[in-house]
Amino acid sequence: MRRAFNAWNWRQNLLAVLVALAACSSPEQQNDAPAKDPTTGEVYARRRVVVSDSLYRGRVLDRYDSVLVDTRLQYLLKLPRRPPLDTLALGQLLGWDSVTVHRRIADALPYEEAPAGYPVQLSLTAAEAKRVRRDSTDWPNLTLTERHQRAYTTSAGAAVLGYTGAEAQAFFRQAKRYRRGRFYRLRSGGVETYYNGLLTGHRGYLHPLVDAKGKEHGTWARDTTFQQGQDLHLTIDVKLQAYAEKLLGNRKGYLVALDPRTGEILCFVSAPVYKAATLTAPDQAGVRAKLLESEDMPLLNRPAMLANPPGSVFKLVNAAVALQMGAISTSTSFRCDQSLISCVHRHPQAQSLTLGLKYSCNPYFYQVLRNVINRTPDSLALDSAAARHANLALWRRYARSFGLDSVLGVDIPREAPGFLPTPAYYDKARRTPFWTYRSIYSLSIGQGEINLTGLQMANMAAIVANRGWYYTPHLVRSIGAGGPLPRFTEKHHTLIDSANFAALVPGMVAVMQRGGTADASSLADVGITVAGKTGTVENDEGDDHAAFVGFAPADNPQIVVAVYVENAGFGATAAAPCAVLVMEKYLRGSIAPRRKRWEARIRRRAQNGY
Repeated sequence: MRRAFNAWNWRQNLLAVLVALAACSSPEQQNDAPAKDPTTGEVYARRRVVVSDSLYRGRVLDRYDSVLVDTRLQYLLKLPRRPPLDTLALGQLLGWDSVTVHRRIADALPYEEAPAGYPVQLSLTAAEAKRVRRDSTDWPNLTLTERHQRAYTTSAGAAVLGYTGAEAQAFFRQAKRYRRGRFYRLRSGGVETYYNGLLTGHRGYLHPLVDAKGKEHGTWARDTTFQQGQDLHLTIDVKLQAYAEKLLGNRKGYLVALDPRTGEILCFVSAPVYKAATLTAPDQAGVRAKLLESEDMPLLNRPAMLANPPGSVFKLVNAAVALQMGAISTSTSFRCDQSLISCVHRHPQAQSLTLGLKYSCNPYFYQVLRNVINRTPDSLALDSAAARHANLALWRRYARSFGLDSVLGVDIPREAPGFLPTPAYYDKARRTPFWTYRSIYSLSIGQGEINLTGLQMANMAAIVANRGWYYTPHLVRSIGAGGPLPRFTEKHHTLIDSANFAALVPGMVAVMQRGGTADASSLADVGITVAGKTGTVENDEGDDHAAFVGFAPADNPQIVVAVYVENAGFGATAAAPCAVLVMEKYLRGSIAPRRKRWEARIRRRAQNGY
């Protein structure tokens, strides 16, 4: 139960601390005009004391009311700078072995070559602090202090939970020193920063009349009461979040799962992962330094900030737009013509859209988008260049209605918009307005200039699951006793007819069945029909990236998952298995025995970072 207190005692306790500092208050905190007591003639100073107690900052809870972040008493042990520390004896005092002592001290130092005697503070548990107090006479050089600070009850969800600016100052200083220009790209405060005002509550103001000795003599204006911060109930399932983080571990990439019926984000993984408390803990400076220096950029919030080519998962958008524009029908057949574009695997002829999706045939979708771009409206029959410009502009207009090429408005501090090319972009890039489809064909397979974020990838799959509409993805389902922010209850519709989305689902289901690109990731053995689409994104600078989007159950979607694993190869072998394991975990609560070995192998690779 949250602590309650008597208003009178609260006022007196605060004044005992704050009024003593009144003489050095800023101009904002005091009124220079003195007040004179008409009876005694004594002159009193007018003070205005701001009351904003971080102790009563709201909590952060998951969707099942598990407390994830709260303000709690923290114990800090300051080690002596000189003489040299007896680490063996310190370990015995705290109940740590020698390895733990050296690791904890190393984690607290901001760089490896820190000089001897560099100031170090270690976070202790209540039991460890009790042992220090008990033997304090034997350790006169140790200083134990207490302070209230945000405490994380879970190591998962660092990119979601974030930090308060006041507690992350040490991290900000390190980031500016190590990364300079990249500092603001790495800075992402999660829900703690985005909802800071609601978590903090409203300041209160006291207006005491104070004599020269600091004693109070009534008030000169009406006091206002401090309002406690509100709790945030997240959409995140912390157990699912922790599970998904173990599947990605030290690999580079992201996994976003959401409920398509509400837009609630069920898990939000940015990998490589790190512990949620790392950026604010006073004894994690060394860990932060390694995170900042890592070329894998673990502090980058990948699902929100990193926009990449989506690869073949974008064929879903191209197919929906082509159906809407009448460029193809569900029964359209195209030959797998390798002279147009290579197809990475052998498969039967794609005699319909369903089979085109099942086999993810590149030549098939090359010809789908060619029909879109080279379509000749009657009004432009004599001007093929003008027709291509008009068709690309219309394609982009339909695609943008998916929430692409713009920020979705998710409740996190920083979000990238992604990119869809315009006709003017190609006029400039190709240095001529007479470019042809052959110079932009990479759009047909989700490559080239197209860039999507992980949030947009997941939302795109949610739109297909909902047959054409979506709620903006969000991380907070209720604020205090209320609901989410009003904009998250507004339904958005695309410009594509629902029938054209329904036409995509049989092909997505076929992807997960025998002969489909992700048939090995089927959940049919546990009665779950998954609809999915794999993607393998060409990468000129290394191994290809693996992508997958999907939802389950296919006929009544309850979860959508988007996975992107950098430099992991095929989407079918690297991304799809992670996605279906998260689906199974969410829908069934456990993983079937036949996939346990598969699960263990994925987690082992994630731990090793490949």
